[in-house]
Amino acid sequence: MNTAPPAALLASFPDADSLLAAARRARQEGYECIDGHSPFPVDGLAEALGFDERRVVLLAGAGFVGGFSLALLAQWWMNAVDYPLNVGGRPLAAWVAFAYPAFELACLAGAVVGIAAMLLLNHLPRPGHPLLDVEPFRRASQDRFFLSIATVDPRYRPRRTEAFLRDLGARQVLEVPP
Repeated sequence: MNTAPPAALLASFPDADSLLAAARRARQEGYECIDGHSPFPVDGLAEALGFDERRVVLLAGAGFVGGFSLALLAQWWMNAVDYPLNVGGRPLAAWVAFAYPAFELACLAGAVVGIAAMLLLNHLPRPGHPLLDVEPFRRASQDRFFLSIATVDPRYRPRRTEAFLRDLGARQVLEVPP
């Protein structure tokens, strides 16, 4: 017999508008570990869930700047310090000539860091998730709307959170197995 607490509570809602309203109310009540699941993008749901994530953009920008700096430094080192070769009187540190390859490496570094950050911050690849073990959730990509509140949420209390979800108009509230 499994006595582990559930991973989350999953509430089913009849349509996108009621899911959006429920997400807004849950955020207003102070729930932080919530997620919305819908078969199509719901305008305003990300904001209602408190999703204001800019880390991927910042990390990709840092990868761009780092790649540009590293490429400039490498070219300067190779041409001016490690193996100086004066051809036709040009300067050893030809920054204008170094800019084009540095820009290309910066674009590559920014893209690679951005993709890696997106995968890592989304905890991907993930072979399975506890929500996938809940039978009604399998219709989330077809015609169902769900709001989940994780049990690790500081405001989570089993009975009170379930009653709260029912008061929001949930058709059904299910426990997600761990």
